[in-house]
Amino acid sequence: MKIRIVIALITAFLVKTAIAQDFKIIQMADLKTKTNIGSIKIEASPLGVIFTPQLTASPMILTPGLHGFHVHQKGSCSSIVKNGKTILGGGAGGHYDPYITNAHGFAWGQYNHKGDLPALYVDASGKAENPVFAPRLTFSELKGLSIMIHMNGDNHSDHPKKLGGGGSRVACGVIE
Repeated sequence: MKIRIVIALITAFLVKTAIAQDFKIIQMADLKTKTNIGSIKIEASPLGVIFTPQLTASPMILTPGLHGFHVHQKGSCSSIVKNGKTILGGGAGGHYDPYITNAHGFAWGQYNHKGDLPALYVDASGKAENPVFAPRLTFSELKGLSIMIHMNGDNHSDHPKKLGGGGSRVACGVIE
């Protein structure tokens, strides 16, 4: 009987320890200057994934207010040239959309990109520290993807502008 209790306690400790280690720290860089602007902690939870930013950037890079915030389909933050125009962070591809919905929406929506996250809030001093929650994502599927912050806010719709109106890409990090 005592052995069963000890085994149960050890098992509970190992399970708790394994769950507690399901996190990654992703370094984020300004796409224009390539300078580090902080990190985002990605953490598994029983109900999805939590993204906790620790970002500090000049208001020139991250303006105060809301910014589009998404998981993108490729693990790259490199620029690409498309139709003769350089797209910063274009190597990340589009929003993570494994079910090919081709629709933008809320993190909890059923018929939109799985990589759509709640908007990132930046305070007046250029800090972003408020966590966001993505209930449809799992920690294990994020490896090899990227996180992108866009210049403008996000209305979580494709109307009146595609992809929520987030605009150009300003910061990126690769999830390894």
